Amino acid sequence: MARVGGKRAELVTFDGLPDEGEHVACVLPPEPGPDPLVRLHSECLTGDLLGSERCDCGPQLDEALTLIGKEGGTVLYLRQEGRGIGLYNKLDAYLLQDRGADTFEANRMLGRGDDERDYGVAAAMLRALGQTRIRLLTNNPDKVRQLREHDVEVTQVIPTHVHITSENSCYLSAKAKVGGHTLNTLEGELA
Repeated sequence: MARVGGKRAELVTFDGLPDEGEHVACVLPPEPGPDPLVRLHSECLTGDLLGSERCDCGPQLDEALTLIGKEGGTVLYLRQEGRGIGLYNKLDAYLLQDRGADTFEANRMLGRGDDERDYGVAAAMLRALGQTRIRLLTNNPDKVRQLREHDVEVTQVIPTHVHITSENSCYLSAKAKVGGHTLNTLEGELA
């Protein structure tokens, strides 16, 4: 058991998933009403644990845990570091970003894809939890598309806030331009 928002949360592990990652679900019983709120969160050691300002991963995880702590739901913590390229490759990509490449260009320079994450594993986890109709907390249209392809009904997409800083603005712009992410700020859409 864990605590999220002062409430007891269950940490669920899985056997027989489509990949060999040690993914985990943090589940708080949802309040009666709409479909459960779900966040698919890809592991980010630098952002989640070390507070890196190159990305918005840590603030997005905190936001998801706060919302789910209030109304219940599930955070799937997916072991897909660095858009699925792994921690060491991600750190190598950081060096390329320091020389001017954006996150997607850096991945390609390393011979990797723009985004190698496969959310089929998330769909399998949700099915195992009996959550096949969900409200999804995301700005990433690929998460929605892949879940639907794997027979998880996304009844509502709830955008996360844009946690923009001077250090991650280029990263967020690249996510919007190349990744198709919806990144609406208070001032309008991030260019």
